[in-house]
Amino acid sequence: MIIGIPKEIKSDENRVGLLPGGAEQMVATGHRVLVERGAGLPSGARDEDYTSAGAHIVQDAASVYGEAELIIKVKEPLPPEYDLIRPGQALFCYFHFAADLKLTQAMQERRVVAIAYETVQSADGSLPLLIPMSEVAGRMAVQEGAKYLEKPRGGRGILLSGVPGVAPADVVIIGGGVVGTGAARIAAGMGANVFILDVDLNRLRYLADVMPPNVTTLMSNPYNLKKLVSSADLLIGAVLIPGAKAPRLVTRAMVSSMKQGAVLVDVAIDQGGCAETCRPTTHSDPIYVVDGVIHYCVTNMPGAVPRTSTFALTNATFRYALEIANKGWQTAARTNPEIASGINIADGKVTHAGVSEAWGIPLSALTDI
Repeated sequence: MIIGIPKEIKSDENRVGLLPGGAEQMVATGHRVLVERGAGLPSGARDEDYTSAGAHIVQDAASVYGEAELIIKVKEPLPPEYDLIRPGQALFCYFHFAADLKLTQAMQERRVVAIAYETVQSADGSLPLLIPMSEVAGRMAVQEGAKYLEKPRGGRGILLSGVPGVAPADVVIIGGGVVGTGAARIAAGMGANVFILDVDLNRLRYLADVMPPNVTTLMSNPYNLKKLVSSADLLIGAVLIPGAKAPRLVTRAMVSSMKQGAVLVDVAIDQGGCAETCRPTTHSDPIYVVDGVIHYCVTNMPGAVPRTSTFALTNATFRYALEIANKGWQTAARTNPEIASGINIADGKVTHAGVSEAWGIPLSALTDI
């Protein structure tokens, strides 16, 4: 199979879909790998590293899309890439269709096979290709929140840890999954007073066992949310429903009740955000202010730390990519339910329930395509 690795064009996206080590394994298995010139440089992978691994460097994205049967990338295709995509071509990347109707429609019109990292699901319900970037984003959420709490950046002028005689900041995290757990660990390690909310009592029991004493677990309900949001110095949205829109749990009224100069980091923005006041931002223009509250809603947070993120991501994605390349997407989906769960669109039809529900598009069975 011909595998294509285009350069990412999303704002400040510095990751790459396949590293030279993965390219070497693809080539050794009999596949041909095409890499757009400079695609790996922001992650520390030079063109000569790819050629040494047996890959071929091509001049532009059109050359990649024009030949490749399987495109491996990180973020969803953007409008300048739509016309490069060929019917029947398989794309393996993050899509987040439930947050983007235009992208959904464009991929239907192009009749691609859209295999979404974020919905590849294991038998135990875990999301192996979302976990590594959630781990990065959760840790980054606290790092970015602490930065924007500084007065020169418009924040309240608070140090998360406080100092002897001065209370630490209150950090409120909505969601106790991978993002929320990572954020809680970092915030607690920095000395903040941390509250983490979730609707799963068993998850809260687990978190209560493993977290340090400065982390308090609470059931997520409207009463607790309203109370804690108003007291938060840093509020982190870490809510996830796999493949579906994030629920809007934080209302405009709750945001209005927050302290002036408080910070809201909505990691759920990839799936539409969990706060009514949130809209997507970029690394080059990451924040805006609503009712005196700083909003940080960057949709590709891990792109700011590409060396860490690319290695973490490709460690998880490569075995699936190799299986798809070896078997073709149809056979891979028939023989591996995890890959089947990742297919959101095929031959113009929506095959994932979360995407179907988000936009009211009829759901088709993958077995019928």
